[in-house]
Amino acid sequence: MTCVLAYPLDPAPPDGLPPTDDVIEIDELRLRCVLGISREERRDRQEVVIGLRIGTDARPAEVIDCVDAVWNYRTATKAVIAHVECSAYLTVEKLASEIARILVVDHAAPWVQVRVHKPGALRFAGSVGVVIYRRPGDFLDTLPTPSVPALVGPESDQ
Repeated sequence: MTCVLAYPLDPAPPDGLPPTDDVIEIDELRLRCVLGISREERRDRQEVVIGLRIGTDARPAEVIDCVDAVWNYRTATKAVIAHVECSAYLTVEKLASEIARILVVDHAAPWVQVRVHKPGALRFAGSVGVVIYRRPGDFLDTLPTPSVPALVGPESDQ
């Protein structure tokens, strides 16, 4: 199904602000992965709880009520689930960053907030986690890495 707007939407506002404050929310994805540094944590997959906030512009779908006009959260979430379920990271920060990369780079989200919590990771706490915010500019992997000259010490006759 192809969707076409009958008239163009207003351009983005000035000062680099996002065109809207629309957000897709995905809460409490309960997945399992290898996460942590201890031998026990690396032996078995553990539960992680993931929350996602994805910036979007919902206006096209509001105007024409067509699924082709919305950001495809189902496909993106399936990609996150597939990645997390077979992943092995040492830190929740790295896991959160890779989830953000999937959403921003692979699925063209304009910005994301990724929350990853690890239940039972800290005694007396329900869970421990991190919340990160990422935009496309945070994943500029294609930029050339500056070359660093090799450090060469003085030659000796020994």
